[in-house]
Amino acid sequence: MADLEDPPVFLGFDFSSQQVKVAAIDGRLDVLHQSIVHFDSELPEFRTQGGVHLHGDGLRVTSPVLMWVKALDLLLDKMKTSEFDFSRVRALSGSGQQHGSVYWRRRASETLSQLDPDQSLHQLLQDSFSVSDSPVWMDSSSSQQCQDLEAAAGGAQRLADITGSRAYERFTGNQIAKLRQTRPEDFQDTERISLVSSFAASLFLGDYAAIDYSDGSGMNLLDISSRTWSEICLDAVAPHLGRLLGAPLPSTSVLGPVSSYFVRRYGFSAGCSVVAFTGDNPASLAGMRLQPGDVSVSLGTSDTVFLWPQQLRPALEGHIFCNPVEREEYMALLCFKNGSLTRERIRNQCAGGSWEVFSAALRDTPLGNNGNIGLYFDTMEITPAAVGLHRFDSDDTEVSSFSARVEVRALVEGQFMSRRVHAERLGYSMRTRVLATGGASSNKEILQR
Repeated sequence: MADLEDPPVFLGFDFSSQQVKVAAIDGRLDVLHQSIVHFDSELPEFRTQGGVHLHGDGLRVTSPVLMWVKALDLLLDKMKTSEFDFSRVRALSGSGQQHGSVYWRRRASETLSQLDPDQSLHQLLQDSFSVSDSPVWMDSSSSQQCQDLEAAAGGAQRLADITGSRAYERFTGNQIAKLRQTRPEDFQDTERISLVSSFAASLFLGDYAAIDYSDGSGMNLLDISSRTWSEICLDAVAPHLGRLLGAPLPSTSVLGPVSSYFVRRYGFSAGCSVVAFTGDNPASLAGMRLQPGDVSVSLGTSDTVFLWPQQLRPALEGHIFCNPVEREEYMALLCFKNGSLTRERIRNQCAGGSWEVFSAALRDTPLGNNGNIGLYFDTMEITPAAVGLHRFDSDDTEVSSFSARVEVRALVEGQFMSRRVHAERLGYSMRTRVLATGGASSNKEILQR
């Protein structure tokens, strides 16, 4: 065990679309350790592409729950192999991709509370989920359920006034409604519904973890003013849904001590606290220490623009979430589905799979791209609701193709112009400090062009 005088260590986990990662920091926020498990390459048995299963209808997108569990096993084993001292960890928390849902089978809570430290988590939990493949944020198959929810709430704007957003296909409430209607036996076998974030926290807690306010406000179910589940929305989705979700809690809540499983298997201190996990976008706002008036752009699997608004202003485009840092404040967010995966596709097609060649194409082409611009919606976009590839030359004529270098710049400039246009339509000023995060933020050419 670590000496009580040893400097404390804190762990942060991220269950994202394509990987699970962890960072260990000390009290000065210095990074002491990082590890990562990439789903496609390190867990090939799950046969994912970009961490997901893309279904034949072009609408359904899911991820295997046990893949996330097994990835955590591998991640912690990597840390153990590197001789990381788990006993020094005073608290842990984390984030998860927003809108994904996990359906715990009846009696799963008993399994969680009695985990055998001699076995891996994925072995112990292999029969604990009533739905083996979870719908995730890329799923757009619940259009009918969205229409039903908006009608029940009194219209799209009324739903936005209550929950911060009009009905969106990927939002968890609509996915739950679809599951109840299309797979009633699996729904009846469900004891608890988690978000990816609260699911991850549950693994560490050894019990069902509460959904936090901030991630919960991306469900079309939470009344963002009262920070309680909206009875109108719950009743429209499923009977007795509140019991399956549990009561939401503030994002800063300490849920309890880490499960004895992790104490006995990895050497965590029994006094290590589990703090509520939240969504990846709220976590970005918190981690970047965003201030009122700032604008942040997250360049990940999806691209998001988020900020700390001065007033509550729900609209038919974009989202208002509960702020993860200040309990009575809010955050605004615009989400664009075609982010890094689209950039990677263009990199592969036009730059031979090389980011260096991709970046060189940006350096070697002029700002404005001589009037050539492209809109690339590989999959059904969120903002705006559109799909397809659209290229326009300097005469504003749609063309079928660009040269490789022009294509690279057309993609990047088209993406950033779209982000700005939609933010300004909502009345947000872009003439302020802009902060960038996410995987593509490490590319200086993307940021500057």
